[in-house]
Amino acid sequence: MSESALLEVISLKKHFPRPRTGFGPREVVKAVDDVSFTVARGETLSIVGESGCGKSTLGRTVLGLTPPSAGAVWFDGWRVDGLAKPQLRRIRRHFQVIFQDPMASLSPRMRIGDILAEPLINFGIVEGRKAVDARVGELLEMVGLPREASTRFAHEFSGGQRQRICIARALAPEPSLIVCDEAVSALDVSVKAQIVNLLASLQDRLGLSLLFISHDLAIVGYLTHRIAVMYLGVVVEIGDRDLVLDRPMHPYTRALISAVPKTRGETSRRIVLAGDVPSPINPPMGCRFHTRCPKAFDRCKVEEPKLRSVGTPRRLVACHLGISEQHASTEG
Repeated sequence: MSESALLEVISLKKHFPRPRTGFGPREVVKAVDDVSFTVARGETLSIVGESGCGKSTLGRTVLGLTPPSAGAVWFDGWRVDGLAKPQLRRIRRHFQVIFQDPMASLSPRMRIGDILAEPLINFGIVEGRKAVDARVGELLEMVGLPREASTRFAHEFSGGQRQRICIARALAPEPSLIVCDEAVSALDVSVKAQIVNLLASLQDRLGLSLLFISHDLAIVGYLTHRIAVMYLGVVVEIGDRDLVLDRPMHPYTRALISAVPKTRGETSRRIVLAGDVPSPINPPMGCRFHTRCPKAFDRCKVEEPKLRSVGTPRRLVACHLGISEQHASTEG
């Protein structure tokens, strides 16, 4: 594992066998298919792409909520994939998750104070009821809620307030890494901005690393340090935020960015992709994007491109297009 990385994912795969329907070979959904990346301490890496590209499955596999089919996940010097439950539990407190739907994530039968107290007690963060109650109050204040909220139930809060409670619960075990799985996609626009600002503030204050999974590039641009773009189970581009957003090199990345709503005075041509995303059961030969790519040529149909560095080791692109042509197309 890299010494500078808190999280390192190496050639990770997650395949889901489908129920057999006949005498032929069993079909397999290749949700995540050979993905590698790192997240440094205090860094935010955003995983972006269309719905169904494998982002959430990737996050769940990294967390150990679903076992990988192949590959390795290293966290702070521990290889966590394949660990037995007792061993995994000892380090589980150090990486937490915030899910998309806060209402589905919170028990309707428990008061908020008990929900936040549970990880404090389970992981032995603090001892004694008074100390637990005091820490619950601190967690609520950290996310912008009053201490009195501990006596209420989840249905008594708005969607944004419930997501703040989920953030407080994720912070309770004092983690180093939080996976945010579409954590703001179910919220109103104004509330999204508040939650993103809160996450950025907490990251600066606590030195957190974030793996931020989202389809919303407009939100990602405010929070992230680096961006990894996924398409049909694989990463097609990864690099520093400004490079990826200002000078995208993969045709799929350019199409995604062209779809981001522009502010008044900004103009750019919308790139409309033809066709639908192919099935992850039977992805196309060669480049998985070639069936929709406006730049595809013969090589794309038979040879799968590998991620390669472009200009800097931190900028990787999986595309057969020549580098000079890609630069020309991004500048034109």
